[in-house]
Amino acid sequence: METIIKAATEIRRAILELVPVYAEITKVEFEGPRIAIYSRKPEVFLEKEGELIKNIAKRVRKRIVVRGDPQSRLPEKEATMFIKEIIPKDAGLSEVYFNIVTGEVEIEVSKPENIDSSVRYEILAKTLWYPRFIRKPPLSSRTLREIRELYRISANDRLRFLRDLGQKIYRVQLFQDDYVRITALGSFQEVGRSAILIQTPESKVLLDSGIKPSSNGDEFPFFELPEFSIDDLDAVVITHAHLDHCGILPYLFKYGYKGPVYMTEPTLYLSKLLFEDYIRIAEREGRVPPYTMRDVASAILNTYTLGYGEVTDISPDTRLTLYRSGHILGSALVHLHIGEGLLNIVYTSDLKYARTMLLDPAHTKFPRAEVLVIESTYGGSQDKLPDETEAQLNLAEIVLHTIRRSGVVLIPVLAIGRAQEILLVLISAIKRKLIPEIPIFIEGMIDEVSAVHTAFPEYLSQKTRELIYSGENPFTAPNVHIVKGESREEIINTRPSVILATSGMLTGGPVLEYLRLLADDDRSSLVFVSYQIEGTLGRRILQGLRTLTFTNSKGKMEVKELKMEVRQIEGFSGHSDRRQLTRYLRHISPTPRLVILNHGEKTKIGEFRGYLVNYASKKFGLNFNVIAPQNLETLRLL
Repeated sequence: METIIKAATEIRRAILELVPVYAEITKVEFEGPRIAIYSRKPEVFLEKEGELIKNIAKRVRKRIVVRGDPQSRLPEKEATMFIKEIIPKDAGLSEVYFNIVTGEVEIEVSKPENIDSSVRYEILAKTLWYPRFIRKPPLSSRTLREIRELYRISANDRLRFLRDLGQKIYRVQLFQDDYVRITALGSFQEVGRSAILIQTPESKVLLDSGIKPSSNGDEFPFFELPEFSIDDLDAVVITHAHLDHCGILPYLFKYGYKGPVYMTEPTLYLSKLLFEDYIRIAEREGRVPPYTMRDVASAILNTYTLGYGEVTDISPDTRLTLYRSGHILGSALVHLHIGEGLLNIVYTSDLKYARTMLLDPAHTKFPRAEVLVIESTYGGSQDKLPDETEAQLNLAEIVLHTIRRSGVVLIPVLAIGRAQEILLVLISAIKRKLIPEIPIFIEGMIDEVSAVHTAFPEYLSQKTRELIYSGENPFTAPNVHIVKGESREEIINTRPSVILATSGMLTGGPVLEYLRLLADDDRSSLVFVSYQIEGTLGRRILQGLRTLTFTNSKGKMEVKELKMEVRQIEGFSGHSDRRQLTRYLRHISPTPRLVILNHGEKTKIGEFRGYLVNYASKKFGLNFNVIAPQNLETLRLL
């Protein structure tokens, strides 16, 4: 406790030395990774483009936020009137919500990019409420609404959590950093259950908390190892919203974790969708899910979201920065800065080092990077994916041929990432007149996921972002139809058309009903755009299965011969193939001295390591050590 008081006193003293008396500071609070300065004259901090805030942040080396003093804030009714007057009409003001606990006013608008920084200044100066602009998505989203409401009704608990967290982060360092260890809890020489523990004398940080759905009893990370303890865990960092990277997070809260979780804002919303779906599927299959919606709510309330490039203290000796990884919406590379320049670790998680319709490629420039942990999903000798441009043309060709037969193109898709990518490809093909404008039906979790995409265009590729900002939102194109009440029989009789439906591997979901209805239609096409895991119905169809058994709406077995044209298109993967992985290693700056391979099948990891050590390092002059640890191993990095 003494160390906490000492650190807090030193930081407050440094702030007061820099801030002029006329700013009238009333208190300084530690709210998670940020220091909140409460003032009766908050506009003082925003003058000269926030020069004072920058000077304070540079002095104390912490993130700063300025809030109006609670006793001096304008009454909500008067503040609302002022906000309505000052917000530009073209921003599309929708809703104003006041959080009396945090002193923030959430202002929901259709186009926050149309709001000048001077408006933020005026609102804070005149009302003393700290404005936070949030985008109203053009597609209605239950997930966005529920999480925002959860934060609002839990404001007191949330603030208590943040202040407790702030005291832990900003305490004086107790031990001298003289080692850094990494423990492989999952995803090493395998794909699935990603979990990596980073340990220093001062802190323990868990990178990802994934699950590996299987019937072999190995779906969870190795949390039973002596190196791992929920009670000793300082922070969890989630890289993106796929079950093999975030799926077991609520389980930690079920068994007592009360600390922070760091991720991007899109990842927060998409993760909630996955957790709900995971629980629903488990219950439908008669299994007891490992956690409940109450545990999911606990995880959400303890989540602290970060934008790309924000440097944030997460423990007394560790700073975290998230960067774009190019995999799915909001996916992130993790950069950990440990100690005072002691060691810097970059963890790629799932990486796409190529530009796609949906996302820009992964980030490569870091302040320092001595250790790189990189995925190797497609690191095998035969892993050469087609160029996405080729894949786009291939898809357009298949759609066009099916249109000429007055058929239906059925595309099984993953709800997060792949569905949105394929939708953009189809809209682009129509715009380029490669295919005529036909109805595109989407069903499953896709509509909710797409709504989250429309709420965060700043995370999308520059091209797609500019389309949305200019009013040409591809997700709301007039020929895109979200299936709500229509019968599937009616939809398949709307010809020609394209149907995007989950699940991507034909393991369940609405796509199976569409397949039952279309299976014996030789005018239609079944197009796979995702990898089909061994044992799934999708994989068996690609291997030649043509007699399919379904359960119809009356619960009776129905056997059909598959007469649809079956096609598979590679090139839409959210992962990098061997060439892209090698290119990333060539372009990452600075070049790491140690490369750790993970997230790949054992044979692919072995092939990729051999390639890097025996060929790529010599050809490209890559001077680093390459290792491929197994699960359960602990390595000393320093």
